Amino acid sequence: MSGTVTMYSTTWCGYCRRLKSQLDREGISYNEINIEHDAESAAFVEKANDGNQTVPTVLVNPLSGAAPVTMTNPSLAQVKQALAS
Repeated sequence: MSGTVTMYSTTWCGYCRRLKSQLDREGISYNEINIEHDAESAAFVEKANDGNQTVPTVLVNPLSGAAPVTMTNPSLAQVKQALAS
């Protein structure tokens, strides 16, 4: 099983742009969802962040098939660690 990364973001989020750039540089693929255009995804982000639409919120399904991990504004190192777990 391969791991997956889903990043919930907005077009105006500088932290999102930084993390996307880092993931691209490391060759880590991800699926990006703009929460401004997807109400269901916005609701997921709010649930993960105590009612706030805080981005980037990242959902990682680890390589091992372990339980998914949701992180708010993670570092590249945190994403890589979650993928490897």
